[in-house]
Amino acid sequence: MRHEVRFSGYGGQGIILSAVILGRAAALYDGKHAVQTQVYGPEARGGASMGQVVIDDRPILYPEVADPDIYAIMSQQGFEKYGVRARPDAVMLLDTDLVRSRPGCRYYEIPATAEAKTVLGREIVANIVMIGALVTSTGIVSREAIERAVLDSVPKGTENLNMKALKRGFELGERVCNL
Repeated sequence: MRHEVRFSGYGGQGIILSAVILGRAAALYDGKHAVQTQVYGPEARGGASMGQVVIDDRPILYPEVADPDIYAIMSQQGFEKYGVRARPDAVMLLDTDLVRSRPGCRYYEIPATAEAKTVLGREIVANIVMIGALVTSTGIVSREAIERAVLDSVPKGTENLNMKALKRGFELGERVCNL
């Protein structure tokens, strides 16, 4: 089954890395097909950033994300630019403290940045918290696949911190979905 996933936020949040990690989990560790694309502004940090992934059980003939069914939004600007037109049956995860707007589709409020700061002591892993919540709330890839993909993708020496962030995201996803 084809899924189109859009991550958005601002430069420096790891938005594009999130899309890369999800695509890697699907293609390398869950035996699915995946294509990842990205868009970002000219600013190195602070400008709008967006990463997208198409995941399918069958070969992907059209690699563009035309109508996302899953969103992870980590800034108000990201919502306004890339999430405001979400289709009614989409699922959206919102970073609770950074996104003020609420969509017309089903959504989950994930305090990814706040949890990364207060519980883990490093705001830089907020994107990994969000990935954990996304995987738990949508089941788009297995937990084992995302764990392996995170370990493959993060800088050496940060593996433990990132795995703690991922597990915290799993917990938050379970909480909002009442699992």
